[in-house]
Amino acid sequence: MASKPSLLIVDDDPLIGESLSFVLSEYFDVRVRESRTEAMALLKSGDFQPQLALIDLGLPPLPHLPTEGFKLLGDLLAWSHRIRVLVLSGQNEDSNARRARALGAVELVPKPCDPDRLRKLLFAALNADDDDPVTVPDEVAHNLIGDSPAMRNLRSQIDLYASSTFPALIEGESGSGKERVAAALHYLSPRAALPFLALNCSAISANLVEPTLFGYVKGAFTGAATNKAGYFEDARDGTLFLDEIGELPLDLQPKLLRVLENGEFQRVGDTQSRHSRARIIAATNRDLRAEVKAGRFRADLYHRLSVFSLLVPPLRELGSDKMKLMEHFRVLYASKHQTQPFTLDTSARDAWQQYAFPGNVRELKNIVIRLTAKYAGYPVGQNELEAEFELPETQVVFETNSGAAFDPKREIESNAAFNLDQVLATVELRYIDAAIDLSRGNMSQAARVLGVSRSTLYSRLEALRPGAQKANL
Repeated sequence: MASKPSLLIVDDDPLIGESLSFVLSEYFDVRVRESRTEAMALLKSGDFQPQLALIDLGLPPLPHLPTEGFKLLGDLLAWSHRIRVLVLSGQNEDSNARRARALGAVELVPKPCDPDRLRKLLFAALNADDDDPVTVPDEVAHNLIGDSPAMRNLRSQIDLYASSTFPALIEGESGSGKERVAAALHYLSPRAALPFLALNCSAISANLVEPTLFGYVKGAFTGAATNKAGYFEDARDGTLFLDEIGELPLDLQPKLLRVLENGEFQRVGDTQSRHSRARIIAATNRDLRAEVKAGRFRADLYHRLSVFSLLVPPLRELGSDKMKLMEHFRVLYASKHQTQPFTLDTSARDAWQQYAFPGNVRELKNIVIRLTAKYAGYPVGQNELEAEFELPETQVVFETNSGAAFDPKREIESNAAFNLDQVLATVELRYIDAAIDLSRGNMSQAARVLGVSRSTLYSRLEALRPGAQKANL
């Protein structure tokens, strides 16, 4: 069992989950869960470290929408950028497939799927996973490809800040390569031969963050059978990279601030003070200034973390660097699979250059992997290339059933069965769907866009969707 690749299956249909587990367990170490909450609880417990994930898009509490599946996809890639995710879904509309790919999925496979084909796709995804350059000092430069002004400025900042012992804060969108920048800061510093440890603050349960960071002593809590060192001790004099620092629980932030100020910390359940000399590098895709104003992040911790600030630019702002990255990865993956690289014709190159890459470098790499698998040694045209792109965002337009622009007076006069509650529910639902779409399935971000709490957003969705279905929305 230990020699088999590990696979997480997430599907709310028990029959599908059990069937997939039965046919795939001969080749994979399989775990099955029925919701995003259950899947992330398994990962955050540390008991299972999947290399592959096969997930449904329609998951509870909103099984009729792909939003929970999109959120799980983001959670999985936040937990580990090395996990390869395939989406297995009955919601196989082209827009969902493209959105899933843009968010980082290797491929979307419509239900039903032949088990033998699914097995081959899973092994292909496993083999397509590139070697992890974060832990290879000689490959640091390969993580920062590009000659645009933004990339040159980023490399200059890394050169300037690498040798410092002060904390650094890396900001940038999901998939833009923040961990690669953190690795460059470490491997280009005098600490290069010392440990580089990375912890994603959003990838473990809130109640496990403190013992994970600081360690614990035997008997400190249920399950603490022995003394255990945390990340601060294991990092020693090296570098500790805290990804998604904006997700750090508010009640734990003072303890992190104390370590940053004087290096002191205590294991959970211990009275002995310990000292850390590790350099702290943090990263976030949130606007921490806004989080500070909203009271969700301590101002003193923000200022202590941002002694040096680095901004990783989104791929859409890097101009011709998009082409340089494509050239690098197409040669890399062709060599890895011992095949010839694909080529782009003139129209495809123009389309590549104009595409915004909402999933940033992560999306670019996945597109290159798919093109390598489909068109190795062959030219790729514009139509073939654009089939791999995410559909462009569409604006939300409110219309009457006849398609005319919405006019309250006309709507009331022409509709004998007019119902104010139903109309307001329709408008509210469309705004919620638009916010979820703009947030690419991130429910926390959608809630912030709408100015409500995440629990309120879920409650309103659960209340509105049945009525919306009756109204044929």
